[in-house]
Amino acid sequence: MLRDSEVDILPCDAFPGCPDVEEDGATFAENALKKARAIARHTGRITIADDSGLEVDALGGLPGLYSARFAGEPADDRRNNEKLLLELARVPDEKRGAQFKCVIAIVDARGKEKVVEGVCRGVIIRELKGVQGFGYDPLFVDTASGLAFAEMDAGDKNCISHRCRAIQALKKILPEFTA
Repeated sequence: MLRDSEVDILPCDAFPGCPDVEEDGATFAENALKKARAIARHTGRITIADDSGLEVDALGGLPGLYSARFAGEPADDRRNNEKLLLELARVPDEKRGAQFKCVIAIVDARGKEKVVEGVCRGVIIRELKGVQGFGYDPLFVDTASGLAFAEMDAGDKNCISHRCRAIQALKKILPEFTA
């Protein structure tokens, strides 16, 4: 999603000894900042890191930070989807609103930092639809398109997703870090 920008993106494994950062923050922003700060300290370079998840209105924002492990360890998409359906079984269709949220932190080696986010609103349906994607994609129907994320090919999903929206916000502030 950043290939049209004028920066070279390198993965952590391009830097031997990169720390594995525990995501134990209380918010997506805390987790993203914690990762970006640690990697920026290690590499001495501008670093971006993200954290994301599904927030369901009727569940008070859960699974949220616990999206990947909603049904417990080890992380398992099938069990997470089953648990979500069980938790929402008695929730009427009109109260099944949800959003995918992605928070991206950018930090430079001097400590300058900013956080941006992207949100994609939708609803949680009652049965799995589609075969694309991962995680909650078969249960999340995008409000604008009316399609489950799992019904979209990766290109279409990447044009409307929470991650795409966060990347678009990041692109607006990137020059502050690269100029």
